[in-house]
Amino acid sequence: QVQLVESGGGLVQAGGSLRLSCAASARPYTMGWYRQAPGKQRELIANIIIGGITNYEDSVTGRFTISRDNAKNTVYLQMNSLKPEDTAAYYCKAKSAPWGVPPYDLWGQGTQVTVSS
Repeated sequence: QVQLVESGGGLVQAGGSLRLSCAASARPYTMGWYRQAPGKQRELIANIIIGGITNYEDSVTGRFTISRDNAKNTVYLQMNSLKPEDTAAYYCKAKSAPWGVPPYDLWGQGTQVTVSS
């Protein structure tokens, strides 16, 4: 069973930075970060496939950077110029390749990011 362990959330002032990490016990094909604010649906904010192609949600483009270290099976989310509206629980997600055996599509435990104004 593949395990995901997240770290790096916390409290920061607006304009500050945080880096989230998510370590997997295997090498996922796709790794991504989602967030969920109170009363809102969970939304994808960035993902990266094993070859390095990235995708960002519009509101974080230019402020957040997703990267991965395949040797460590770890994905990072560098968050700069944080805004109060970035406050949410952040979740890592890891998905195996379509041909993976066994296939998996897993969530991390979540880490809280709070941005004060």
